Amino acid sequence: MAKFEEVKNGLIFPVGEKNDAYAQYFIGQSYLKNLIADPEVNVGVGNVTFEPGCRNNWHIHHDGFQLLLVTGGEGWYQEEGKPAQFLTAGDVIVTHDGVKHWHGAAKNSWFEHLAITAGTPEWLEPVSDELYNQL
Repeated sequence: MAKFEEVKNGLIFPVGEKNDAYAQYFIGQSYLKNLIADPEVNVGVGNVTFEPGCRNNWHIHHDGFQLLLVTGGEGWYQEEGKPAQFLTAGDVIVTHDGVKHWHGAAKNSWFEHLAITAGTPEWLEPVSDELYNQL
């Protein structure tokens, strides 16, 4: 049984639908509930939920940033060239413009965060199983 199963029902914000629009940039299943998607505001806010073992590809935010507010479960965040950071509820990550990074669930845990994002994402290669399995 996976840890933090209650995350799959949404802790603070709804889980949303299967993240089919971005599925090609994830290994495993994620869910997305857009909370703010106003074209007059240059920042999007989404509740992203990851099934155990799910992670997104390496990516970069150009002309912007990404803030992650962890609301439940256990997961990982890593910037290129730095060690991965273990994340739990209450952790906050600031990703600056142009920084290559990835984030996702721990192998045996659901994971949920709010993603506050500005700019344009550039999706890159998947996080290798070799790297991920070493965490």
